[in-house]
Amino acid sequence: MMNSRWLVSAATLALFPCAAMAQTTLVTERSISASAAMELATVALEACRKHGSQVTITMLDQAGHTKLMLRDDGANPHSVEHSFRKAYTALTYRMPSGEYGKRATGNFPASHGPLHLSNITTAAGGLPIRAGKTVVGAIGISGTPGAGGSGAGGGGAADEVCAQAGIERISKGLEG
Repeated sequence: MMNSRWLVSAATLALFPCAAMAQTTLVTERSISASAAMELATVALEACRKHGSQVTITMLDQAGHTKLMLRDDGANPHSVEHSFRKAYTALTYRMPSGEYGKRATGNFPASHGPLHLSNITTAAGGLPIRAGKTVVGAIGISGTPGAGGSGAGGGGAADEVCAQAGIERISKGLEG
């Protein structure tokens, strides 16, 4: 009995140095700024308008919070939710939403579970925004008509072209 008490006491004391050595630390995460999000969205909106498309653009920060949502005049109501889902998919999977969609549908039924996660889509039009290798946000665009309706190929592919135009505009500010 005395031996077991001693073992419990020794084991308990052995834990204290670990607890004492644990330090409180702060985490610094890089994120897209509001100014960069507005510039990116403005350029992307103009690129879509050149094709005659009224779209909704959603920008997310690195934590998945909405940084900006811009619905163009005449954009369809469903494009608000769809642009968010495209951005969220691009952010969480750290790849274009259309690329995720191809992988998921090509891996069905194994991908069945993730496809039922809230806010995930297989549609193209969402892109991660990177500063080097770090994902600092994402953009999702929805509303370009399907093939034949725009000069950029239509649908999600055209949405992605507009998003890329915005990312290219702010890319210099994402270096370093």
